[in-house]
Amino acid sequence: MLQVAFIRENKEEVIKRLAKRNIDVKDLVETVVVLDEKRRSTQVELDTILAESNKLSKDIGALMKSGEKAKAEILKEKTTKFKEQTKELTETLNTVTEELQVELYKLPNLPAESVPFGKTPEENENIFEEGEVPVLFEGAMAHWDLIKKYDIVDFELGTKITAPGFPVYKGKGAKLQRALISYFLDKNIDAGYQEFQVPYLVNEASAYGTGQLPDKDGQMYHDAKDNLYLIPTAEVPVTNLFRDVLVNESELPILCTGYTPCFRREAGSWGAHVRGLNRLHQFDKVEIVRIEHPDKSYEALEGMVEHVKEILKELKLPYRVLRLCGGDMGFASALTYDFEVFSTAQDRWLEISSVSNFETFQSNRLKLRFKDKEGKNQLAHTLNGSSLALPRVLAGILENYQTPEGIVIPEVLRKYTGFDIIN
Repeated sequence: MLQVAFIRENKEEVIKRLAKRNIDVKDLVETVVVLDEKRRSTQVELDTILAESNKLSKDIGALMKSGEKAKAEILKEKTTKFKEQTKELTETLNTVTEELQVELYKLPNLPAESVPFGKTPEENENIFEEGEVPVLFEGAMAHWDLIKKYDIVDFELGTKITAPGFPVYKGKGAKLQRALISYFLDKNIDAGYQEFQVPYLVNEASAYGTGQLPDKDGQMYHDAKDNLYLIPTAEVPVTNLFRDVLVNESELPILCTGYTPCFRREAGSWGAHVRGLNRLHQFDKVEIVRIEHPDKSYEALEGMVEHVKEILKELKLPYRVLRLCGGDMGFASALTYDFEVFSTAQDRWLEISSVSNFETFQSNRLKLRFKDKEGKNQLAHTLNGSSLALPRVLAGILENYQTPEGIVIPEVLRKYTGFDIIN
């Protein structure tokens, strides 16, 4: 959530920077400024009356003590009026504050200066590419055919017990999935991230805290009875570990990692781009989250990019890194880098990770602050990234590592799988 003081003092800049997202927020920003002005003026009026009321109470006490009861009774009539005004102003203040909060929740984060203009994914900037695309043998298959041939993932069973988009991993497919999770976690822990196991359901405050609500309300699975949400990523519960927390500057940076299944309703369209493992309602992901000093968050972001690069180098998958344009960037992000693996069998790039800096957008919602060396409280910066999302990594391995004899397991995973080929 953008800080209302910044919006008030930099109204034109906010409008201009959000135009990079291809949205017109003039009316919304104006509404925020008007509501903020009303909130502040109401607060001043309320504070003035409360101060007057407190002064009267002291005066009444002094008059009663000196025996001037008649004068005290006159002042008591004034305090009754003050109480009525205080009640009305408090109700107005609460109403205006709630309205202001609702409007602030509608504003996305401001894109960083380096975010390119653009409306569609085709306008993202390709800033890095590495790895050789393998030449496949005649008769090579896409992963949705490979998983049937080797009986390692079963979509029909998933549909039977749940619904489409919920696959069942079997045999060596399940073991390869578990191997990837263990490998990703070990890489993150070796890089200094502390592992957390977190709940897969979060409350409404947590979903608002990281920006999923109200923006992604229709995409999250929601239990209305208990008002709990299935997580779309481990980012939500892990980042919310620090909601309403004040840390010391010396504790920064804070590095966290965790594995969770992720649940999203957005899957469901048809076509080759969403076949098989390309898009699911439930999938596994290992996440990294960082709480950073504002002066060091972009350096940390580059470090996260290098970390994911190292994982993909070890997996020996051809990949590229994209800087997302304003129109393709997430609601809460100030700057996002996407990683894509090239699927030789599908002849297309598959997104397998996003690494983002949210600056103070999440921490303002979360009230996540740190005490600096001067003893002042400041909002921290939050960052997160996938390292990695499993379905498309698995799809890339199955397709790029296939041979006429079977699917060769990447060397770095063999100590986790205990086998070197699926045949």
